[in-house]
Amino acid sequence: MGTTASPFLHPIAAELQGAGARPSVSSLARRARQRRQIQLMIAASYLIDALILQVYARAGTIPATIAGAYAACGLASVAFYLVLSETGFTERLKDHYFVVPQVIISMAIMLAFAYVAPQAGVLFLCELFLVFSFGALRATPWQTVIVWSGLVCGLAALFLLTDKPIAMPHDGPIERFATMSVFVLCIGRCMFLGIFSSTMRQSLYQRGLKLKEAYRRIEELAELDELTGSLNRRSIMGALEEEIARAQRLNNPCSIALIDLDWFKRINDAYGHPIGDEVLRTFAITVFANIRSIDKFGRYGGEEFLLLLPDTSGQHATQMLDRLRLIISELDWSAFSSGMRVTISAGVTTLRRDENTDTLLARADRALYASKAGGRNRITSA
Repeated sequence: MGTTASPFLHPIAAELQGAGARPSVSSLARRARQRRQIQLMIAASYLIDALILQVYARAGTIPATIAGAYAACGLASVAFYLVLSETGFTERLKDHYFVVPQVIISMAIMLAFAYVAPQAGVLFLCELFLVFSFGALRATPWQTVIVWSGLVCGLAALFLLTDKPIAMPHDGPIERFATMSVFVLCIGRCMFLGIFSSTMRQSLYQRGLKLKEAYRRIEELAELDELTGSLNRRSIMGALEEEIARAQRLNNPCSIALIDLDWFKRINDAYGHPIGDEVLRTFAITVFANIRSIDKFGRYGGEEFLLLLPDTSGQHATQMLDRLRLIISELDWSAFSSGMRVTISAGVTTLRRDENTDTLLARADRALYASKAGGRNRITSA
């Protein structure tokens, strides 16, 4: 069964769909299609072996009926597996590719024909080696032990309990050609098995890299605000707590700013929520373009944002925010709607010794309120 190595990929593909998950309709269709392809290749392999047996028959090595009987047994097993697959029976099994039963029956066929036609026994023994090699690749350790034990018992019965002369025909040119074909095809199939296994390992490695990248992207998206691309509230609050702990441990300055887009509700009411979303995105992009790599920027809620400024004194933080305020106010917002103008107000504060997150944010919030009460478009330091 020269192409019986082909099912090697399928347990891997099945496991990539998710252990324990109910397969989708497309997954079931794909697996059914793969099983059909496997059985067609196995059928082709039986026919190729039958042709070699026909050559032996032409040389007078074996009876002419052996080739037909061998092909009939092989094709009958293929038809049996196809019926189980097409009726959905194999989907109820853990091994939905039914590989181990196929290996056992294939080994039985090879041993039986080695007994019936020992004059061409070299073909059946070579095929037996390939069948077991495939089974070992796909089977679990316990299944491998069971299959190997069955193989040992079968070979022991063939060699020790009978006196059949298992031959390697090589008397005439036709026999020598047929025997050469057996070895050439066996070695070729072994090479195919190795190349296929290597290809699948490489494919799995690439899939693993893609899976890691997908997980990384999922984790990244879980930290970001979907609309603005800034950190979401949970992430920015976590970053704030970590920075407070670090600043207090190292006795480093740390400042924060609560930033609010002035009259943002009026923008939504006057220009619509899609325009309001674009304003928020543009504001976030502008902030990202004008802060340091060590700074953290996140959406605190609605149109309110939190900017975390590590290793920054209060005076420097106020200067940074005032520069950012000017940049925002000078942007050409008329691209969204004629006459539109967007400004920001912010409250800036610096961490005090032994201060916690709540009190720091409360002081920044009071400073922001003072900016709004003072007429907006301004920065107030607590």
